[in-house]
Order: sequence, then structure tokens, then C-alpha cells
Amino acid sequence: MHIPLWMLDFIQNYGTIALFVTSFIAATIVPASSAAILLAALAAKAPVVPAFIACSVGNSLGCAANYWMGYLIGKPLIPKLEKSKSGRKALEYTTKYGTWSLLVSWTPFLGDPITIAAGIFRVNFLKFSLIVYSLRIVGYAIIALFFV
Repeated sequence: MHIPLWMLDFIQNYGTIALFVTSFIAATIVPASSAAILLAALAAKAPVVPAFIACSVGNSLGCAANYWMGYLIGKPLIPKLEKSKSGRKALEYTTKYGTWSLLVSWTPFLGDPITIAAGIFRVNFLKFSLIVYSLRIVGYAIIALFFV
């Protein structure tokens, strides 16, 4: 996935804080891959452990923001999600599989809408947190291990 030029500049200029912020943003409003952000940072010789932690925490908090946005706004978000193919799939999976739909929350395109749908449909937040954060962190760990 293409990382916007402003994100790359931001990461180069502000390091770990930028990784945290861009990973948070990538989980919420900007169509960017936090895994690609981590990969780009590590390829540019960013310190592995701080980069891993920043991306893990930032993206997990971004997923939590999606959940709470869905939870607090609720059903009015459904038409917005239905406008995209990934949003429709997220609604379908969450309606059909409930908490288990979160097992695909790590995937590109589908993952972020699923975290919003989980909030809309009131998936238990503890289960949400355990599944979503674990999957995201494991994904980052796999990427980081290639640079250790």
C-alpha cells in the first residue's frame, strides 16, 4: 500500500512519536497501512523495539477509537459503511459472526471497518481488545523480527 508523502516526512522528522501518531491515524481515518508504515520505518533503520511498541500502541488505540465511535454513534454509521465494499463486508461479518468476525480485523481494508462495526453491534469491549490488539501486535512482531 502507498504511504502518503506527508506521512513519510513526518516519520523521518519525528521518529517514534510519528510512528505512534501515523499508526493511530492509519487505524482510523486515513487509508494507509500501519504495517507498511512500520516496515518503511524499519527499512530506514529506525530502532526496532521502540518502533514496534509505538506502532502497536498507536494502532491499538486507533482501533479502540473506531470501536467507541461505532459504539457511541451507533446505527447512523451503517449507511456510511454500506457505501464501500469493505464496509458492507464488515457489517455482514459482524452481523453473522459477532465477536468471531474480529479474527479478520488484522486484514487490510476490512480490518478497520470491522472495528467500527464491532462498536455499532456492541461486541464486548474486553473480547474486542483481547482479539484485536493481540492480532495487531503479533503482526507487528512478525515484521519486527525480520529486522532484529
